[in-house]
Amino acid sequence: MTPLVAAAVLLAAVTHASWNAIAHQITDKVVGFTLISGGGLLIGLALAPFAGFPAAAAWPYLIVSGLIHVAYYLLLMRSFKLGDFGQAYPIARGTAPLVVTALAAAFAHEVPDGWAAAGIALSCAGLTGVAMWGMRGARPNWAAIGAALATGVTIAAYTVVDGLGVRASGTALGYIAWLMALEGLVIPVYAYLRWRGEILTVLRPHAGLGLLGAALSVLAYGLVLWAQTRADLAPVSALRESSIIVGAAIGAIFFKERFGAPRIAAAVLLVAGIGLMLRAG
Repeated sequence: MTPLVAAAVLLAAVTHASWNAIAHQITDKVVGFTLISGGGLLIGLALAPFAGFPAAAAWPYLIVSGLIHVAYYLLLMRSFKLGDFGQAYPIARGTAPLVVTALAAAFAHEVPDGWAAAGIALSCAGLTGVAMWGMRGARPNWAAIGAALATGVTIAAYTVVDGLGVRASGTALGYIAWLMALEGLVIPVYAYLRWRGEILTVLRPHAGLGLLGAALSVLAYGLVLWAQTRADLAPVSALRESSIIVGAAIGAIFFKERFGAPRIAAAVLLVAGIGLMLRAG
């Protein structure tokens, strides 16, 4: 992984944590995710004419990824409804890198070397530390934890599917444009059927915030897809999940959730892991 790729993924981590915080901030999760996914649909359709058309080999990946992303949105909504942001977000994101490492080895034949494996392990240790700190001193909410873990599995699944798909597409920009268009349709259609003539009235109070979340979401994942064409899937996934540290900081600043020394220690482990992954690159 080159420094340029690492910088792109770290920027993606910041933007990803930001749009998730926006989604959490909007109390009605259907409203929030309708605006975010619907905004992504509009951005994807706007980008598509200016991007290359994905190669035929990429379309099975696009369709499967679109379905997985819908499941991801539904599970993420459930996680945010049941649990605190500081708990649900770290568990969901922290689950993914190790699963991605296993899936990438099985389906992409990408087995990390010693430095990369050590970096992934250190990063995952840091991410787990943040997740566990989010659960401290409280009786476990097993429904919330289960939803967050299931969300993490979908993250790992679409990460590998999209990593393979974007490489087959010949155009990272075209792939993200059509992916946003495909995945962004289902929740807005559900919202329309639910609210019908009242949909604009329901969405309008949160439109600005939700559409900002949509733009951040597209930027975050677009950067990750570009990175996946230039580096192995597992290190990109582990580095992307540094968004957990950003999310913890957002939780502390905006949601009055405690950051604490354990999260600082977890951040140090994460930074050490990033250093090892860069050395491997």
